[in-house]
Amino acid sequence: MSDTSFASLQLAAPFLANLDQLGYKEMTPVQAATLPVVLQGRDLIAQAKTGSGKTAAFGIGMLLRLNPALFAVQGMVLCPTRELADQVAGELRRLARGIGNVKIVTLTGGIPMRPQIASLEFGAHIVVGTPGRVQDHLSKKTLDLARLRTLVLDEADRMTDMGFYDEIAAIVRECPKHRQTLLFSATYPDDIRQATERFLADPEEVAVETRHAQNQIDQQFYEIGFDGRDAAVARVLRHYQPTSAIAFCNTKARCRELAETLRAAGFTARALYGEMEQRDRDETLVMFANRSCTVLVATDVAARGIDIAGLELVVNVDVSKDPEVHVHRVGRTGRAGETGLAVTLAAPNEKRFVRLIEEMQGIEAEWYDLASLDDGDGAADPAPMVTLCIAGGKKDKLRPGDLLGALTGDAGLVKEQVGKINIFEFNAYVALDRRVAQDAFDRLNGGNPLGVDFGTIKGRNFKMRFIDA
Repeated sequence: MSDTSFASLQLAAPFLANLDQLGYKEMTPVQAATLPVVLQGRDLIAQAKTGSGKTAAFGIGMLLRLNPALFAVQGMVLCPTRELADQVAGELRRLARGIGNVKIVTLTGGIPMRPQIASLEFGAHIVVGTPGRVQDHLSKKTLDLARLRTLVLDEADRMTDMGFYDEIAAIVRECPKHRQTLLFSATYPDDIRQATERFLADPEEVAVETRHAQNQIDQQFYEIGFDGRDAAVARVLRHYQPTSAIAFCNTKARCRELAETLRAAGFTARALYGEMEQRDRDETLVMFANRSCTVLVATDVAARGIDIAGLELVVNVDVSKDPEVHVHRVGRTGRAGETGLAVTLAAPNEKRFVRLIEEMQGIEAEWYDLASLDDGDGAADPAPMVTLCIAGGKKDKLRPGDLLGALTGDAGLVKEQVGKINIFEFNAYVALDRRVAQDAFDRLNGGNPLGVDFGTIKGRNFKMRFIDA
């Protein structure tokens, strides 16, 4: 038995069987370094790159400390964004199958508190949330942390950067003194160390490779003029033809402008930046994750906490002035052992920032000629999927199986033509093969003579519409 085998941790047989079924064969470096410490009950500071398997590292330890028979909040994970909280909660639910009846509740902003309060009233074992919303529940006395055993601060550096320190400190004050605290962070500079040291008791410190291997991500740099940056992005996209790409910009104005330019050129592209309405943000991220949107044009703040599996290409439209930010950008691709590509466009006045990146990474930037990229016939292929939005969700007791059944039944699709299904409180989103989506819509709609777009699901009519980039 290898030292990186989960069986080496002497976990219960049902738990190990579930891990094996989920594809957890061998521990990643961060899991191998941290899980023995976590299972000992020690406090922990773990510095590891994003996409390294840290959710399982803290999730396994948290779940094994639970008493499923006690319906009280025994574990809590604080995350910087709603999207990351949703991802963490989803992974914890998968891991919890090896234990039994474990209830996990997500507490994030942007949605009504009442359903969250109702979920907490029925009892929860684990809470995953953003600092602001968790603090709201504590102030309203709808969340009780008296029986908390494990507190996790996930992406602590990002939460601090986003101004959540005061909220985190207030939440920690509500936690029992005798608890286990696990802090995971991609970076751990001195200011964060000083700010968080009072949250932990004699912590073990673990630093696993915090940057991607140089051969894992192919970094290409292209010098461009002061004009034509948008055209250069389009040329890169036409040459590499990714099914998913993130284009990072330094400002939200640049995001909006570039997304409009790319759409005019035939790309399915959407912008993601701060101060967006939550519904628009949700729809954009759903479309990007389900392959209805090929290019996400984003600012760094807006993209925090987003983890898209199989991201093929990162384009640095503007060079970041902070080399740490550059590392986080390119680290969005090449995850989970896969290789990735990161293209950086640099005008002459940005080359000084490229030098900072070279110094930090200890590598020399490899420069390429933009003219060497094949621009094709100037046409862009649309995303392979299109998203159908249904005006019904969890409050209507809709489940993924209900939607799949309607689409493969009345709409006449085969299972392979239906992609990701996301169900929110009031809306559901389904990715459909673009080539057959309209026909399926028409069948569900039944040629409604009133011209109103309704579809029949579970014998009930729901409004439907396509959302497209």
